[in-house]
Amino acid sequence: MIGEWVALPVWREAGGKKVGDELYEKILHPTAGRLIDLCGAVLRLSGASKGADDNIRKATLRGVPVYYSVTEIPNAS
Repeated sequence: MIGEWVALPVWREAGGKKVGDELYEKILHPTAGRLIDLCGAVLRLSGASKGADDNIRKATLRGVPVYYSVTEIPNAS
């Protein structure tokens, strides 16, 4: 689950026009942050992403485990 899957439809219905616009910033990142409260863990995929880095900080502060590879996840197969 990623924040965009939930936030983008909400943003579009709210009148969002361009990724990065004021409404996008108001909806996207807070939605992703709230999703972290529902997660048992976070998998951080490689690549530059300010949003993903922010989510990792939030997860760490909330005590949510963060993994950087599928091989790190206990019992993943």
